Amino acid sequence: MLRTTATLIALLTASTLSAENWPNWRGPANNGVAPGKGYPTKWSATENIAWKVPLPGKGTSTPAVWNDNIFVSCCEEGKNLLLCLDRNGRERWRVGLGEERKGKNAKASGSNPSPATDGQHVFAYFKSGDFACVDFSGKIVWQKNLQKLYGDDTLWWDLGTSPVLTKNFVVVACMHSGPSYVAAFKKATGDVAWKHDRNLDAPEEASQSYSTPVVLTESDRETLIILGADHVTAHEAATGRELWRVGGLNPTRHKYFRSIASPTVSDGVVVAPYARAATITGIRLGGGGDVTATHVAWKKEDLGTDVPTPVALNGRVYVCTDKGDVACLDVQSGKTLWSGQVEKHRLAYSSSPVVADGKIYITREDGKTFVLEQGSEFKVLSENELGEQTVASPAFVDGRILIRTFDALYCIGRPAQAASR
Repeated sequence: MLRTTATLIALLTASTLSAENWPNWRGPANNGVAPGKGYPTKWSATENIAWKVPLPGKGTSTPAVWNDNIFVSCCEEGKNLLLCLDRNGRERWRVGLGEERKGKNAKASGSNPSPATDGQHVFAYFKSGDFACVDFSGKIVWQKNLQKLYGDDTLWWDLGTSPVLTKNFVVVACMHSGPSYVAAFKKATGDVAWKHDRNLDAPEEASQSYSTPVVLTESDRETLIILGADHVTAHEAATGRELWRVGGLNPTRHKYFRSIASPTVSDGVVVAPYARAATITGIRLGGGGDVTATHVAWKKEDLGTDVPTPVALNGRVYVCTDKGDVACLDVQSGKTLWSGQVEKHRLAYSSSPVVADGKIYITREDGKTFVLEQGSEFKVLSENELGEQTVASPAFVDGRILIRTFDALYCIGRPAQAASR
């Protein structure tokens, strides 16, 4: 009886310690909203740091976390790498996944896409086109190169889209000059479940997108929302079939309106930043075919974001521009509820904001994170400097924050206790 009770307590404790996961770039709900409470609001490079781990090579992707496993991608000595660390920062394994294709932009790398995990496998994608499924012991389950299968990457800059997970598949969107597509692969085998062409009449660089799809559930149907090539499209996740589309994001047919920031969805509205930070469009979910004339709820032409993806929660959308201007919008009307600027600086903001425990976290490219109150007015609660170049978005799990810089992974907050393996 004592042994049974002790075992039950151990299981409950392990479950509690590992109750929160961050399985992909935008977190468990694909929207940049963190579960749980008690996240730190004050730290520095030497204070309130549980641990710091140097990484073997430059990388710009956000870590994925499942229970006691932290997965992070990078490149080293001409190779794509996927690493697994435990929740105390100790390396468990690393695996090579093809030859590195270096980034063109100084603040990019060959490992811009963030890994995603379903709790059994982790999926990693690289600029080289290498795409792989690895199990939690570090064994490669399957591997393929999408560029060898479907054509060379013709993006002018560096691949940015990350794989996303539906109930049955892992999905990648490839939007560039030339044949563009969305493809779903069976998680266990890598076999193609479906491939849907997404060739829209966008001019030159406007046909290129670095954004990541959003997965949402409407009633009993999973839907993919995809932004790029002057359109937002919705697809049935089970088949890839296009459900509806909204155009008009580039009415003047500007040649250079490539898209980087991804859409976000809240309260039945898709929020789509576009036009190199010139516009944000609110689109009501639903309908069929071309719903441009019927489902555009609002469009702002005095606010936008080029790189950071907005975060939305409880009827409000929080936007951070590349220059650090922050605004809170009503998701149904697009009305600006409050706005402000965190700090003017020569460096930009590339990391996407995260909402956690009633606060908004915004990280600048020099590793400085501003914590704002998620309230009825613009209010900065704290400013926290790491002093290292950062473009990855942070991950929030169990009251701690993981911030990935170019060279290291920081864990901010209390030291970890033993978690389940």
